[in-house]
Amino acid sequence: MSVSTTTHFSASIVFVLFVFVLLPFSSSQNLTQSVTPEKACNLTTNPSFCKSLIPSRARSNLYGYGRYLVNKSLRQSATFSSLIDGTIRGNASLPSQAAGALVDCLLLSQLTTDFLVSSLATLESNDTTKLPDAQGDKVQTLLSAIVTNQQTCLDGLTQANFLKRKNALYAPLVNGTKLYSVSLAMFTHSWVPKKKKTKTAGDAASKTRPGRELLDRLDYEDGLPYWVNRDIFRMNRRMALEEDSVLVSDVVYVAQDGTGNFTAIGDAVAAAPNISDPNGGYFVIYVAAGVYREYVSIDKRKKNIMMVGDGINQTIITGNRSVGDGWTTFNSATLAVVGQGFVGIGFTVQNTAGPAKGQAVAVRNGADTSTFYQCSFEGYQDTLYTHSMRQFYRECDVYGTVDFIFGNAAVVFQDSNLYARLPLPGQANMFTAQGRTDPNQNTGTSIINCSVLAAPDLAADGKTQSYLGRPWKEYSRTVYMHSFIDGLIDPTGWSPWSGDFALSTLYYGEYGNRGPGSDTSKRVQWLGYHAMALNETSNFTVVNFVQGDVWLPATSVTFSAGLD
Repeated sequence: MSVSTTTHFSASIVFVLFVFVLLPFSSSQNLTQSVTPEKACNLTTNPSFCKSLIPSRARSNLYGYGRYLVNKSLRQSATFSSLIDGTIRGNASLPSQAAGALVDCLLLSQLTTDFLVSSLATLESNDTTKLPDAQGDKVQTLLSAIVTNQQTCLDGLTQANFLKRKNALYAPLVNGTKLYSVSLAMFTHSWVPKKKKTKTAGDAASKTRPGRELLDRLDYEDGLPYWVNRDIFRMNRRMALEEDSVLVSDVVYVAQDGTGNFTAIGDAVAAAPNISDPNGGYFVIYVAAGVYREYVSIDKRKKNIMMVGDGINQTIITGNRSVGDGWTTFNSATLAVVGQGFVGIGFTVQNTAGPAKGQAVAVRNGADTSTFYQCSFEGYQDTLYTHSMRQFYRECDVYGTVDFIFGNAAVVFQDSNLYARLPLPGQANMFTAQGRTDPNQNTGTSIINCSVLAAPDLAADGKTQSYLGRPWKEYSRTVYMHSFIDGLIDPTGWSPWSGDFALSTLYYGEYGNRGPGSDTSKRVQWLGYHAMALNETSNFTVVNFVQGDVWLPATSVTFSAGLD
């Protein structure tokens, strides 16, 4: 793997740095009572470290301290990006996995800088101490993601055995993680969380939905698929889907036979505008049936892309990168999505590395407010990496073996099929491995009205143990609600990661499930396991967990607001 990277920061970042170095505390601090740094820091996950960051004679309120810590996080992120870039440039002949881990860290630190700039802009633009719900949810998502980014970097460098030889990165990584954690905690305690919306079982689903018949056959005429209303498209860039519509900026066509605008998906993505107007509509990429042997990346500049295929097992994107072949887990993905607002409809993504190659990701998703509808993800270990931010999956199929849905996003699966495959001899299947590392992160995996099943190869075996999940990180959080759980699941339901790690700090829940594997009478007796009550379920619905009622209607994808 060759390593070629460039670090740059925009003028807006420089402006924010100068402003906040000179003015660490906001003028809004008089809105509430002033408190000492010690009292404020006692609300965080690491009080002693927090107090070391704030001048001992400083006086502010919680909101001022919160802004100060987020600003300090921004400076830390910018410094760390430069350190990583310098490390890459000074080590041109690293082993491929170590080089890849450093490239991953650089990407993640640059994303962290972007997230912090956005967070600070929001905090400073509000004169009140309570942000509007949508803005508060967004900032908590961004601050949760920076903690995840830092942990991902640390995990990757550890996996590549790089930190043992280059300890210069270890202290900045660890201290950065602590700083981001206390910043998240201070924000969580400063901007009072909103009351949860009261959406529970029986709430009506959204009526916006792309009809399957519209996606089965996409004939082209005059450069547009038949399901685009040409008159509407030309007049106000709206694409008609059944009785509803989706705002569209442009439509391009990918076909391997040369009849479209492009023959490769990556070329179509490259043609999408960079940093497009979020209100300007989707850049639609229609990908005709075929097997596309390419690695597709939707980077942070490519926002509001809608990729539409001819259906599961018709439009197939396939690759075979794996940790076993020297890739990092993060960079093994066949399809990697970072650009906000991505929508994927009607295609399959594969990683065909096989069970012997270890971690091998089909899809890695770190795109906020991203959606997949009627898609299939096929792999073995680590198939679907729900890395970070807010995500939604509807009527999708996920195939895998060990930890095959993993990551630290706030993610909801609805009406989807989760299939365990036959692993290597001696391995057990884990449907989920959720990676929440901080109690203030708004992350977790919510599985609603799905089916937990054995794929045909596993069903024929009949010997492999399978579990609903295991705790990858200390505050792992996963719930199954109103789902069908087949008999392949061990009666204990859940598996430990190592000894008693995280068993008292995790949150694993089940509510209203059915099927031969749903009996909870023999479930684990961990402190963190919950046979959930009805009033606990609303925390994990589309409305409350990912704020989907705000952004999903624009996608035209069906969703249920509560439990349905």
